[in-house]
Amino acid sequence: MHFRYGPVFRTSLIGLPVVVSTDPELNRFVFQQEGRLFESWYPETFTEIFGRSNVGSLHGFMYKYLKSLVLKLFGPESLKDLLLRDVETAACANLSSWSRLSSIELKEATSNMIFDLTAKKLISYESSSSSESLRKNFVAFIRGLISYPVDLPGTAYYQCMQGRKNVMKVLKNMLKERRNSPRKQHGDFFDSLIEELNKERSLITETIALDLMFVLLFASFETTSLALTLAIKLLTDHPNVLEKLTEEHDTIIKNREDPLSGVTWMEYRSMTFTFQVITETARLANIVPGIFRKALKDIQINGYTIPSGWRVMVCPPAVHLNPEIYKDPLTFDPWRWKERPELNGGSKHFMAFGGGMRFCVGTEFTKLQMAIFLHCLVTKYRWRAIRGGNIVRTPGLGFPDGYHIQLFPKA
Repeated sequence: MHFRYGPVFRTSLIGLPVVVSTDPELNRFVFQQEGRLFESWYPETFTEIFGRSNVGSLHGFMYKYLKSLVLKLFGPESLKDLLLRDVETAACANLSSWSRLSSIELKEATSNMIFDLTAKKLISYESSSSSESLRKNFVAFIRGLISYPVDLPGTAYYQCMQGRKNVMKVLKNMLKERRNSPRKQHGDFFDSLIEELNKERSLITETIALDLMFVLLFASFETTSLALTLAIKLLTDHPNVLEKLTEEHDTIIKNREDPLSGVTWMEYRSMTFTFQVITETARLANIVPGIFRKALKDIQINGYTIPSGWRVMVCPPAVHLNPEIYKDPLTFDPWRWKERPELNGGSKHFMAFGGGMRFCVGTEFTKLQMAIFLHCLVTKYRWRAIRGGNIVRTPGLGFPDGYHIQLFPKA
């Protein structure tokens, strides 16, 4: 498309005029002008699926307010004081149980692990003691996420909406229960939301609170498990990268006074090569194939006009796989990040986590989960691929045959 139509071209999506941008400068401009020239926009079906009050549909002050609430859970202080230890405990426990099996499907296994951890932090949900399988409903939801909106039994869209309905029912019941017994505290994110709801002049409604919880549960496990599965597939296919990564983590353990003590925040921050591996995986994964904005007024760019009301689709894969920006862009090469500033955030050349004021609030939590999981994996286990690992894009990243591996504890 880029070579045929140039870096910026006009097309039509679901009957609406859309400007597609594969140009890094325009992409950055679009992200920086949020709230002034552009606002977040998603197709009607997405709004229907994620809820009309979902965080992606909110703008300005309301969006910033919800983002500040979410950062209480996923911000640096919480990562350092609470989540680091919990992530390591979960990773070690899951890897140990997987190593007793003859084969595990990695995408499914990591999804379960991450969902259990985040659902516990968000809503104190324990899958082992709950009669309602929340994750099963999310799986049905994901399958129909990008489907033609025919709401008839048997269609992917219908199953998607049923999955959403079931999850929302659980969340509504939970909210009702908690508001009826206000003195009982659970120490999770739901407590914080209910506290906000109960304020005299609360800025949020029950609908906003429930839609936010739904989006957080979905986003926290689906994207990270895809990235982790791809990372392990790439490490399996590139033994030289795996060797360098293992060396970094073995050195961390060697330098400890007590080799059995958990990962410290200082150790986590020292995992330089690991962050290069994570960034390179995110560049190749392109889990979010398109980011949408809507023009709030006529906008003049490079002699062209984007008319008010038109949509703009920023296309991260076209930037991440551009040979003029990244040498041999399809090659997995973590060393390419050695001197690049994007390692610690986003830029016009790296937007795996979005950009501007909507830069993903869960970015640091995702990196923490991946780094700690890789630490536990490479220091205690080796593995072999059994089958699967084929990648498709529809348009997001997927593993249609799964990725089956066998784990062996290191002697």
